[in-house]
Amino acid sequence: MFPKEFLWGGATASAQYEGGFDEGGRGKSQLDFIDFISVEKRIGNQCTDDVSWERYKTIRENESEYNLPYRRGADFYHHYKEDIKLMAEMGFKVFRMSISWARLYPTGEEETPNPEGLKFYHDVFDELHKYGIEPLVTMIHYENPVHLTEKFNGWESQKMISYFVKYTKTLIDEYKDKVKYWITFNEINATLCTPFVSSGMFVEKSQKNKLSCEYQALHHQLIASALTVKYAHETAPQCMIGAMIARLECYAETCKPTDVLANMIDDQINLSFFDIMARGSYPKFLLNYFRDNDIIIDFVDNYEQILKEGTVDYLAFSYYMSYVVSAEPGKAEAPGNLVKSLVNPYLKQTEWGWGIDPIGLRITLNRIYDKYQLPLFIVENGLGAKDVLEEDGSVHDAYRIDYLREHIKAMDKAIDDGVELLGYTSWGCVDLCSASFADMTKRYGYIYVDADDYGNGTYNRYKKDSYYWYKKVIESNGKDLD
Repeated sequence: MFPKEFLWGGATASAQYEGGFDEGGRGKSQLDFIDFISVEKRIGNQCTDDVSWERYKTIRENESEYNLPYRRGADFYHHYKEDIKLMAEMGFKVFRMSISWARLYPTGEEETPNPEGLKFYHDVFDELHKYGIEPLVTMIHYENPVHLTEKFNGWESQKMISYFVKYTKTLIDEYKDKVKYWITFNEINATLCTPFVSSGMFVEKSQKNKLSCEYQALHHQLIASALTVKYAHETAPQCMIGAMIARLECYAETCKPTDVLANMIDDQINLSFFDIMARGSYPKFLLNYFRDNDIIIDFVDNYEQILKEGTVDYLAFSYYMSYVVSAEPGKAEAPGNLVKSLVNPYLKQTEWGWGIDPIGLRITLNRIYDKYQLPLFIVENGLGAKDVLEEDGSVHDAYRIDYLREHIKAMDKAIDDGVELLGYTSWGCVDLCSASFADMTKRYGYIYVDADDYGNGTYNRYKKDSYYWYKKVIESNGKDLD
């Protein structure tokens, strides 16, 4: 049985959802320069977030020639009242959203925040509270002011810490009476896979090797997070502030000890960010990994005390699929990499090759809770698919309902196992730009947005079949899953 106070809701990100990139005094983020690449023009498994310095410069100098979907999102900026009303009709208890750093500090270097940006988020929070919906706010969801990318190479620079903490102190001071639940960094471990998206930097511009550059940026983010958490605890003790990772539940390809060991190392790397943010120190296995892989980190002065004083209140994660790990040459992949190529033959695959594994969610909930004994929050989970808007305005997405139903059953079993689970916000509750290809073709929402990959469409909202199904789930507190 789900707890009476369980927080049911949905999740979005400002860069993928908000739009209004040139309104209200907002500056540009590095994601505003990710271009859509059609299926016909993609090279292999090329994702739109694979942005090199040379490609970035080309887009920057010729913006009008490119399709830049993150600038549009799903236009929440102009539809927020309508969207929040639809969420309220579904029965949402919580809505996960993020703040656009560049909307408050257009370049990141301003001394004071943009008043129009502050007001917009006040208006959003007030609208949510009007319907009794609790905001769950991610302070940064892959979205850095692009000025800081160009001037400092993003999070590779220690200077990013002070700019970020100025920004997060503004958030806490401004909204602490309207927002109880916070997350500092979205999927902080994503830098190991997409350094441009997650850290606003180009590894080819660094003097360090690739892994050193990535872990240097992560060190700066971990310090910035800890300083933010400490400030929140001191000035807003009524708030809860959490850490978030992209969770990879991995299985050894075989029972060969070498495969099992490789799987253990991958799991250690994936959870190491929780070790640092929840326990307040770098685990020895991670320091050994640095030593064995020529990873050189310039540690911030007094970093050990900073991490110890800034431990989080709960642990949040995204979960979409599980992976397979092998130690065999030719199959072995970098530990911590968020996308792995080996296919699990025991799982059904989505249209995008993601293994559907609800049992893996139960396993991961138990594994994380057993290790840290902190409350958990599933803040992303869902099925991306090509939905079809029928002539009568309906969208029949039984495949999404099937996916969500089985994952909610797994959550129920994990709660019965003894896991303390605060809530569940499924990803992209209103259709938004998919992170894989910056497209609208791959949809996750309960609410269909009439927009295509090129910004064509009315941007009208339509309820999918899953909308009515999820409403029943929330009304019954997880009992009615039919």
